[in-house]
Amino acid sequence: MMTHLEALKVVAANRTDRVVVTTMGSVGLWPAISDSPKDFHYLPSSMGQGVPLGLGLCLSKPGQGVIVLTGDGGLLMNLGCLVTVAQHRVPLAIVLIDNGLYEVTGGQEVAGAGRTDFAALAKGAGIGRVFAFDIVADWQANAASCLTGDDPSFTWLKVAGERGKSTPSAPRPMPEQIARFSKR
Repeated sequence: MMTHLEALKVVAANRTDRVVVTTMGSVGLWPAISDSPKDFHYLPSSMGQGVPLGLGLCLSKPGQGVIVLTGDGGLLMNLGCLVTVAQHRVPLAIVLIDNGLYEVTGGQEVAGAGRTDFAALAKGAGIGRVFAFDIVADWQANAASCLTGDDPSFTWLKVAGERGKSTPSAPRPMPEQIARFSKR
């Protein structure tokens, strides 16, 4: 099974000119891989809002591709966002990092961990391009097609969970991130 960091390195290598929105655990890892004005680290007070933020970015700037890195716990808190995304032809790539844990809030097991079929949920919501990988070599071989395109895609990555991690901090305060992002 791939690690979270291995999964993110593949995203970085295949992102092209897309904006990358990180949430929760990915916020702590992504800055070591990329420090682009097109990186936005989103740590809201409520989980599950990264995908709607990515959709909003796509809708506000037509043609700008966005990759959202979200976790299984966060996605479960807002499954309806998949149905909303499926209603739009936008270049939004949702990358689900499924470690089976609320990793940064204490390592509690996510409800349905190991039993929830996220690919079936995305397909059932109406997303046409759905992929799943748990081996890094397979993810590397297919990432370019998963992360590009003019319509939404959903990629489910099963990664090894790590207990004992603390909640990460964004590398910059939100006002600075917004100002930097706006100048891109």
